[in-house]
Amino acid sequence: MFERSIPEWLRHAPVPSIRGFAVLSALEAMIRGFLVSVYPLAMYRAFGDAALVSKLYFLIGLVSLVAGLLVPWLTRFLPRRWMYTAGVGMALAGCGLGVLGGQWVALALLLSTVAVATIFVCLNAYVLDYIARADLGRNETLRMFYSAVAWSVGPVTGVWLMGLWEPAPFLVSGLFALVLLVVFWVMRLGNGKLVVRARAPAPNPLAYLGRFFAQPRLIAGWLFAVLRSCGWWVYVVYLPIFAVESGLSDKIGGAALSLTNAFLFTTPLMLRWMQRHTVRATVRVGFFMAGLAFATAALASPLPWAAVLLLMSGSAFLILLDIAGGLPFLMAVKPSERTEMSAVYSSFRDVSGVVTPGAAWLVLLVAPLPGIFAVVGGGLFAMWALAGRLHPLLGVAT
Repeated sequence: MFERSIPEWLRHAPVPSIRGFAVLSALEAMIRGFLVSVYPLAMYRAFGDAALVSKLYFLIGLVSLVAGLLVPWLTRFLPRRWMYTAGVGMALAGCGLGVLGGQWVALALLLSTVAVATIFVCLNAYVLDYIARADLGRNETLRMFYSAVAWSVGPVTGVWLMGLWEPAPFLVSGLFALVLLVVFWVMRLGNGKLVVRARAPAPNPLAYLGRFFAQPRLIAGWLFAVLRSCGWWVYVVYLPIFAVESGLSDKIGGAALSLTNAFLFTTPLMLRWMQRHTVRATVRVGFFMAGLAFATAALASPLPWAAVLLLMSGSAFLILLDIAGGLPFLMAVKPSERTEMSAVYSSFRDVSGVVTPGAAWLVLLVAPLPGIFAVVGGGLFAMWALAGRLHPLLGVAT
């Protein structure tokens, strides 16, 4: 009798949907969106040197990379729902340190970066648990569409708030972190589906890295994600610094990122274009056009506005790669390796967070800042060549 009085949604948690995961992604994007253009400026103000900022980003990326790879191992002791909660908690702590300002911003950035890696690993594992392989493309598209407001409004608003009162964007980001935490627990995702392996011991990080390196399709898909992320790193971190050093406004970086991210509203159209072609064709177009734009921006750097516009055009193709670039990896993951390979895949953020500032640090020893644009352009061209080896019918419904 008592059981009948309990609402159905309390007795049986609803199966997570594509729309539910899109909501989680949108809230997480709000946390990062308000700070993505604030951190480079805050770091540059606190330390006053682009090379030193690159070095700090490099060291933070190393720590975040190790942390992200350890998440699956840590979930042996801490259930996934609590690991996700810990990630959101680190984001909140980072916002708190950001409010303090000054050189505390470096530690704030470290916590925020580790938080992103933790949340991303857990969310990807949930997605692979509950979303069918054939629906992964639709999931990525809806996720980006829902995040469009955060990425189109957040960067310029964050820089504007910073101009009014430096702690303001960190407080707004912290508020969205609290909302994300509430929504996550309301969705009752738990610890995901359990895939049983007969008599198999729990894996350690080195073991699943070995399985990753034994699968060339996974390596290629991961490299696509790394270089795509390197492009975003240069656009988000070094475009604002380039604008300031070129005598343009310090608000240029945030405004450019917000305008670029307005293209997220066109992701359903991009998905239709991809469905009429193939994953391989989409990935190759994205890498070639983005590489061309970044390389040309390096040549056009004596005309700062021309370089900014070229970088903005290249970032539109990075958005296309955000839709299609992860599919070669996700479509190759075995069901029994969801959590482990989610950790490997999510490491692309941290690897790019090591490679990009590390390469920039070296480039700035011998060349001016636009040299960074040329280097990342070359990397994007290399991925265009590698994408030519993908199966021509990858992603085509059969």
